Amino acid sequence: MNEERCLAAAEGYLQLEMPVEAVLEIERLPVNVRQGVHSSELELAAQMMQKHWNRGAELASLLCALKPSKRAYFLHAAYCLHETGDTLAAKSFLMSGPKSLMKDALFHYNMACYCAVLGDVEEASRHLIPALELDPALRKIALSDEDLKGITF
Repeated sequence: MNEERCLAAAEGYLQLEMPVEAVLEIERLPVNVRQGVHSSELELAAQMMQKHWNRGAELASLLCALKPSKRAYFLHAAYCLHETGDTLAAKSFLMSGPKSLMKDALFHYNMACYCAVLGDVEEASRHLIPALELDPALRKIALSDEDLKGITF
């Protein structure tokens, strides 16, 4: 089996928005390769495309353990947890990420969403302000985000 061919095929399937086929390619890989960072990233993307939030949270958590300084993994893990309905765990997981997350607009945006869903409107507003300052394009998304209903900005 050609591992590079399987990984390239999985990437291609993801670009074509064919996550089921991408996962099938990844599953053909030997276990040690499948559990590596690159394979796990590809499978995470496929699972999130399919809205398989539990498996996504599992993979993102694994990636966080493998690369604890990579902010995106924490954002993905928390988002998947939130989508499973465990918003408290999502907030806690995101807060456990690297300090560099504090400079990330999506960190603040997602924290605003999680706080709003949990009923802490004041904390949600405190996070939404820097999110919109760091990335003004998020304002348009925030206006229609169900999680942020009732938050004034």
